[in-house]
Amino acid sequence: MPPWPPCRAARRLPGPRAIRACIRPEKKPPGKIHRSGVPSTRHVASRSCCTDLTRENVRTPSRATRPGDVSDVNDRPSVWFHTFGCKANQYDTERMRQELELRGAETALSADRADVAVINTCTVTNQADANARRLVRRLRRQRPDLRIVVAGCSTSFRETEYHALAEVDGVVPGHDPSAVARLVPQLGDVAEADPVTAGRSAGSFAPLRRNARGTRAWLKIQDGCDRKCSFCATRIARGASVSRPVDEVVAEAATLARAHPELVITGIHIGHYGKDLDADPGRDGPRAPASLATLCERLLEDVPARIRLSSIEATEIDDRLVDLLEAADGQLAPHLHVPLQSGSDRVLRLMRRWHTREAYRARVLAIAERLAAIDPGAFGLGADIIVGFPGEGEEEFEETRALVAELPYTYLHVFPYSVRDGTVAASLPDRVPGDVAAARSRTLRDMGLRKGRAYSETRAGTMADIVVEGRDDRVAGVTGDYLRVELLGDATPGDRFSARLRGRGGRLTAEVPAGARAADVVQPSVATLRGRSGASALRVPAGDGARTHERLAAVDDDHRTRDPVSRR
Repeated sequence: MPPWPPCRAARRLPGPRAIRACIRPEKKPPGKIHRSGVPSTRHVASRSCCTDLTRENVRTPSRATRPGDVSDVNDRPSVWFHTFGCKANQYDTERMRQELELRGAETALSADRADVAVINTCTVTNQADANARRLVRRLRRQRPDLRIVVAGCSTSFRETEYHALAEVDGVVPGHDPSAVARLVPQLGDVAEADPVTAGRSAGSFAPLRRNARGTRAWLKIQDGCDRKCSFCATRIARGASVSRPVDEVVAEAATLARAHPELVITGIHIGHYGKDLDADPGRDGPRAPASLATLCERLLEDVPARIRLSSIEATEIDDRLVDLLEAADGQLAPHLHVPLQSGSDRVLRLMRRWHTREAYRARVLAIAERLAAIDPGAFGLGADIIVGFPGEGEEEFEETRALVAELPYTYLHVFPYSVRDGTVAASLPDRVPGDVAAARSRTLRDMGLRKGRAYSETRAGTMADIVVEGRDDRVAGVTGDYLRVELLGDATPGDRFSARLRGRGGRLTAEVPAGARAADVVQPSVATLRGRSGASALRVPAGDGARTHERLAAVDDDHRTRDPVSRR
């Protein structure tokens, strides 16, 4: 018998099934469980339904150790990571994770099994800030012995507020993984009443070897932004645009491609990539100016994985980049996410955007016309839209609605405006009531859903390049044009293959080819997050040595804010 009564759902099950039901991931463990995944319980069991209940996988929280103490397994501190926000933030968390592991730390599966929690914050909206502070308080309430370190955009933008939080043990203003790593032993050696603040250091871009989460990896090519949108706090937190050298990015991409079938190019403003760099020497001929297009050319030459662009401004997509999208035969995913924010010139001026409604419209239509002509006509197009911005009346909203109706979007991310203290927009008059902004959000979201369904119907019966993502038996396919596909057959996260899409009950499905991990794959099968009790096998293609690495899988809760800019 377990040292606690089975949970309510499990009591209805006979015998050993009751024990297993208690620790299945989709069931509540004993006591109250919150969104953070931290149960208020006397004992914590392994969260894997494949693990039998034994003395070794039962731990009493009161025995949780500080970094530097002797833990249940060894004297290495265990660290749990939680990320709020965009793909760039997720990349930064992976760098923190890698840095700490290189220094001897272990990645914890959940906060209830960790010595230290590192929370990477987002400051795009007030809600994002509130969610981070709420998680900090919840962790402290449920794990008084846990050492909590906060980092990220919110700590840069609201550093003083985080210093004032009694629940916080360490503050890193920004995303420097070395600064986070330096705090872990400090927190283990000294239990100080006042938060320890790491030094401000921009740090270098340390190469990332793998992404511990998922089968698609983020490839960060730049940080910061030189634009001055009136609503954006991220540019204040991140600073000016800084690009990574082309050779450095390509080398990291080649390493990541050994473990991931798709790489997502990300940053805060990737359209400005290379403007602060010297010209790329190239391999033959004269030096070429560094740009996103020249970087993509190098990646397509040297990296076998599928490459996807994250959020990029429509007016910054030059013809050279469109040529690559057109000629890459799916290796550069036929998908663009081009923030609109508003379809009204008046509101765009208030937002301090640098383009007009017509400039955006003309560029998107020109790109879509070229890319949609590629067989099989697959081109995914998404956008961010802010509704309820100060000064947006019914006329301005109708201009946005009309533009959305005209353009060939396949999905939309729509958000009510969130006031950010310290930004220019925070002082603008003519605020829009919350209920009006919510109604406008619903209108545009419904339009986005209808457009997405209509586009999916056109894809039924056509071929698609599919990457499998997920974990264990909960997998799905992601196409090059960013459609989610239900898979029929045996597929493993990390597989990549070509298959025909079928319509089924309003959803798209695809039959997994027999031997998809052999002759029929488009790209050799790569990293797979699988295994028992948190251990997972990283399978490397035969051409890379056919070796198997055992590592601890990171299972973050991943409550990501879905805000403008957050999809970058």
